Amino acid sequence: MNKYWKPIGLYALIFVIILAALAFNNEGIAPPQKDQKAYDYSDLIKDIEEENVKDITITRSKEVSDFGTAEATLADGQVISVNVPSISTFQERVDEKTAGGSSINTSVKDVQKESLLSALLPSLIMMIVMVLFFMLLFNKLQGGGGKMANFGKSKAKMSVEGENKVTFENVAGCDEEKAELEELVHFLRTPQKFTDLGARIPKGVLLVGPPGTGKTLLAKAVAGEAGVPFFSISGSDFVEMFVGVGASRVRDLFEQAKKNAPSIVFIDEIDAVGRRRGAGLGGGHDEREQTLNQLLVEMDGFGINESIIIIAATNRADILDPALLRPGRFDRQVYVGRPDVKGREAILRVHSKGKPLAAEVDLKVVAQTTAGFTGADLANLLNEAALLSARANKAEIDMEEIQRALIKIGVGTEKKTRVISEKEKYITAYHESGHAILFEVLSELDPVHSISIIPTGMAGGYTMPLPGEDKMYMTKMYMEQDIISFLGGRAAEYIVIKDITTGASNDIERATAMARNMVTKYGMSDVLGPIQFGEESNEVFIGRDWGQQRNYSEAVATTIDHEVNRIITHAYDEALRILKENMEVLHASAKLLVEKEKITGDEFRALFDPKVRNEILGIAAEDIKEIFDSQNTNEEREEHE
Repeated sequence: MNKYWKPIGLYALIFVIILAALAFNNEGIAPPQKDQKAYDYSDLIKDIEEENVKDITITRSKEVSDFGTAEATLADGQVISVNVPSISTFQERVDEKTAGGSSINTSVKDVQKESLLSALLPSLIMMIVMVLFFMLLFNKLQGGGGKMANFGKSKAKMSVEGENKVTFENVAGCDEEKAELEELVHFLRTPQKFTDLGARIPKGVLLVGPPGTGKTLLAKAVAGEAGVPFFSISGSDFVEMFVGVGASRVRDLFEQAKKNAPSIVFIDEIDAVGRRRGAGLGGGHDEREQTLNQLLVEMDGFGINESIIIIAATNRADILDPALLRPGRFDRQVYVGRPDVKGREAILRVHSKGKPLAAEVDLKVVAQTTAGFTGADLANLLNEAALLSARANKAEIDMEEIQRALIKIGVGTEKKTRVISEKEKYITAYHESGHAILFEVLSELDPVHSISIIPTGMAGGYTMPLPGEDKMYMTKMYMEQDIISFLGGRAAEYIVIKDITTGASNDIERATAMARNMVTKYGMSDVLGPIQFGEESNEVFIGRDWGQQRNYSEAVATTIDHEVNRIITHAYDEALRILKENMEVLHASAKLLVEKEKITGDEFRALFDPKVRNEILGIAAEDIKEIFDSQNTNEEREEHE
C-alpha cells in the first residue's frame, strides 16, 4: 500500500509548497481597486484643489526621503494610490489648501526599504520548486528511476542459478526442439567436450513458430538448466522516443553479458527491433534501424571463447532483416510448431499436475479432439475445465467439464436458457444431422465425436469430429469431401423444409475459401492446371490484405470464378444425393437431438442400424413435416393479427 501512497504524498507536498510560495510572493501587494481608472499625480493635485479629497497617507522610504507614494481617499469613497516625485513639495501644496479652510487629514509613514534578497526570495522559491517538479515528472515518464544516467541503460532482467524454477521437465510436446537447446546447455557446462573436436557453439539460436507453442518457455528452461547468468529482454524495450537510446541499451546489454560470461541473452519478440531495413519508410536514420545496426555489430563482434549465446523468439521470421539471420549471428533456427497428438497428450499431462482429474478422464481422447491446439491453448483448456468444475461444485474435473471447456473455447459458451421455438429446434437438428451424416459416410473425413443443438455464442449448434490422426497434407479428395460436409447443413434444410436459412453462412464462407484455395493456391483445377495465381508481397509496413498482387488476366480471373463455382455446385449436389439416400437416419438423428439436445458419436452411429433407428423415430417423416406446416401457420396468423 505504501508504494501507491508515496508518489501521491510527494505530489501533494509539491502542490502545497507552490501555493505557499504564491501566497508569500503576493504578500504586501495591495489588492486591485474596484473600477479604478487611469489616475496619476496631476489628477490627485486637481482633486485636492477642488476639495474632492478627504484624507491622504504619504509613505516615504528612509533611504530616499523625498520620494514616495500617496494613498488618498476621495469624496466618493474611492481609494487611489499614486507616486509622488517630491514629498516636500506635495506637503506644501496640501498645507496651503488646509490653511485655506479645507479639511484634509494628512499623515506620513516612513518605511524601511526591502532588501534585494527578500525581494527575490519568493521568485527563487518558485523557480526551485518548478525545476524540481519537472525533473521528477521527466524521470517518472522516462522510467529513469530518478537518475538521468540510467536512461541509456539496458532494461534486461538478470537471473542466476536457483532463481528460475523452470526446467526441461516442464517442457513437453517438442522433444526435437528441446534437444536442440539442451545441446547449448551441455556446451556451457562441459565446453571441453566440444572444443576438443574443433566444434564451435552456435552464436545465436532463433526460435520460430506460431504464438503459444512454447518458445519463451523453452528459453526459460534453458535459463533454469544452464546454471549461468541469464539476461532476458523484450525487443520493444530497446527503442524509446529519443535518438540513440536503443543503440545505447544494446551496448549496455552486451557489456553486462561479457562481464558475466559465460552467459545467455534472450530477446523475446525480436521482430519489434529486427524488422527488415530499407522498407521505404522512416529513412536511413530511423531509430529502429540504428538499434538493429548496433545489435548486428554486437552479435558478430565477440570472440569464440567468450561463451555468450543469443537466443531470440519470434512468430514473424519472414519480416526479419536478412543480415540478422545469416550464419555468424543466428547460426541455427529452431521451428517450434504446433504439437502432434502425442505431444498434446504429453502437454496435457504436464498441465494436469495439481488438478484432480476424475478416473473417467482420458487425456488421449482429449488430445485427439484438440487437433491444432498449441501448448497455451491446452493449458487454457484445462484451466477453463477447472473453473467450470468449481462452478458446478464438483470435487474433480470430469470429462463432461473438459468437453464443455472445449466447446466454450471453440464456439462459445452454451446458452441453455435461451428460449427456442419448436420449428427452430428442428431446423437446427436437421442442419447438424446433415453435417454428421456426411462426416460418417464420406471416407476421407473423421468420425463424429458429438452433436449438439444447444446455441453457443457464435452458432446455433455444432457437430464435432474426432480426428484419428494429425494430417500433414490434405489430398484433393479430402478437400472435396470437406467442402461437401460444409454444405451438408444447407442441403438438409432444403430437403426437409423446402427452404434455406442464414444458419449456413459460415459453412458457405469456409467452403468457398477452400474451393478458391484449391484453384488459385494448390493447383488442383483440371482446367487451369498446377499454377498458383496471386502473389503475396509480405511487405513490412503493408497490411496482409493489401500485400497480395494479382498476376493474372481478366480471362483467367473469369476461369477461376467458373472453377470455384463448379467445385461448390458439384459438392452441393453430392450432399443432396447422400442425404436423400439416408433420409431415415436424417429424421431419426433430428428427432433424437430435439429430445436430448446433445448426443455422442456412438449414439449417432447407432442410428445406421435399422432396428435402433425405427425405435427412436416413433413418428413418420410426414408427421415431422406437419410440425413445420403448423408452425408456419401460427406465425402467419400472428403476423396477420
